[in-house]
Amino acid sequence: MRLKNYKTDLSKRLADPAYAAEYLAQVLADKDSATFLIALKDVVEAGGGVGALAGRVGLKRPSLYRILSKNGNPTLATLQEILQPLGLRVSIAAA
Repeated sequence: MRLKNYKTDLSKRLADPAYAAEYLAQVLADKDSATFLIALKDVVEAGGGVGALAGRVGLKRPSLYRILSKNGNPTLATLQEILQPLGLRVSIAAA
């Protein structure tokens, strides 16, 4: 029996904005910013990759890679710019 490559399967699922939103929300609930940035990078890769997104948001590719690294610290404005072309947005909900 051949096993599925989880990255390929995850990437297909993350191409759906509703699935990507839930994925990011679940990771964000863990309150680990480094893990959130890794998950965000997964979503970016599923949405066409860092190079394609960098062009759409007006950032240079190395800058976007740095933002999405585990040591990245994006501002709220940058996070919104990254999410918008992926069909996502930042929102606040009551606990």
